Amino acid sequence: MVGTVRKIAVLGATGSIGGSTLDVIARHPERFRASALSANADVDGLVALCRKFSPEVAIIAREDLYPALRDGLAEAAPATRAMAGADALVEVAASGLCDTVVAAIVGSAGLGSTLAAAHAGKRILLANKESIVVGGALLMQAVRASGAQLLPVDSEHNAIYQCLPAPAIGAVRHPTVRRLLLTASGGPFRGWSRERLAQVTPEQACAHPNWRMGRKISVDSATLMNKGLEVIEAHWLFDAPPERIGVVVHPQSIVHSMVQYCDGSTLAQLGNPDMRTALSYGLAWPERIEAGVADLDLAAIARLDFQPPDEVAFPCLRLAREALCEGPAATTVLNAANEVAVSAFLQGRLRFLGIAAVLETTLARLHERAADDLPALLETDAHARRIAQSLIESEDC
Repeated sequence: MVGTVRKIAVLGATGSIGGSTLDVIARHPERFRASALSANADVDGLVALCRKFSPEVAIIAREDLYPALRDGLAEAAPATRAMAGADALVEVAASGLCDTVVAAIVGSAGLGSTLAAAHAGKRILLANKESIVVGGALLMQAVRASGAQLLPVDSEHNAIYQCLPAPAIGAVRHPTVRRLLLTASGGPFRGWSRERLAQVTPEQACAHPNWRMGRKISVDSATLMNKGLEVIEAHWLFDAPPERIGVVVHPQSIVHSMVQYCDGSTLAQLGNPDMRTALSYGLAWPERIEAGVADLDLAAIARLDFQPPDEVAFPCLRLAREALCEGPAATTVLNAANEVAVSAFLQGRLRFLGIAAVLETTLARLHERAADDLPALLETDAHARRIAQSLIESEDC
């Protein structure tokens, strides 16, 4: 679409990914227009963004907040139409209001709009890993059927995408590709023992040493669940068997991921830890554009360290691998239980080590659930949430 202004729907506009996306869009007004913006509950933040970017529509996920959004837009951005609810997100993602959808809604709540964009043949910048963890088979089927472009913007999967032979989606089946290596920073507790982890607070877990992220994904990084979800995501994105997806801890977060080839070569994508690199790559693909990210100074960094992950102290990575091998129902259960457990931890109702305990017990109770279609997946998701919540309330974990 050279010479054409792309219309971008940023779903999850008030989060960290949304902010980085809008920063790149603002740098290239001749190429991109933010045509639709959404938020979960941050009406003031969404109204402020609408004042700056003047999208055609703004969607607040919580329907009870529609009056506040409508009234706020009437004063700040009268040309922007207010919408509310999950159905509105699906409608906009599939509509002519956009040709590109940035899927940055946190959690499985982003699945419906991501699927809608895929069925409609959009370019999808996938930052919502839970969508593909829960509905990977359905999403990839929709992408293939419609001809949609699915471009991962998690830094790790974007790095792999850049290092694989084109077309990258499905390239792991190429005979020259041996293995994918996802890098993990190790989070704020790298090297800690389980005994020390028992006293972790939400504030500590949200203090990531390298990346600026939301609270939920920060906790996932601290437990290594984020890396477990990324292993599942890599399986679906790149048609990669689980045994050909490795994880290595890399504290500097400079090497974003690697691909190993049959001739002994390992290709890596390096860069400063800034999401604007991956987002600009997805927005402008197959071109590269200025993203506002500083050049990498390897001499100043001086060293790059790598070590295996500690799956004894951080069992969530192991649980994610086991769920992947068991099938889509298990990964749906894993994700649902994790969302409930992380929320409880952030509220002070569950200890840090209790997160993995909730996951393991919920998986054990719901290992044989249906996952044939979206209604079955959603029922499995809901059942897993009920089990996880009951475990937390009973203090069994």
